[in-house]
Amino acid sequence: MWTGRGAREKRLWVKFSRSFHDAPSVFVGFSMWDLDAQTNPRADITSENITAQGFDLVFRTWSDTRVARIRADWMAIGPVAFEDDWNVGS
Repeated sequence: MWTGRGAREKRLWVKFSRSFHDAPSVFVGFSMWDLDAQTNPRADITSENITAQGFDLVFRTWSDTRVARIRADWMAIGPVAFEDDWNVGS
C-alpha cells in the first residue's frame, strides 16, 4: 500500500481457535500504524462476513495515503454452546 493511489483494500480471513455457537460480535482496531507524514492519513478497518468460525478483517485506504505497515487487534464476544465453555483470563 506504499505505492499506488486511489482506493486500496487488503483482506485477511481470521479463524477463531474455537467456534462460537452463533456469529459473535467482533471489534477491530489499530494497534500500530506507520504512514507517510507527507500525506493525510486516511484509513478504515472493519470486520465483515462474520460467522461462528471466523471473519474477514478488512483494511482500506484511499486517495494519496501511503501505508508502510499496520497492525490490528481484534476481540470477539458471543454465545458459546455450553456455559462451561467460558474461560475468562486465558
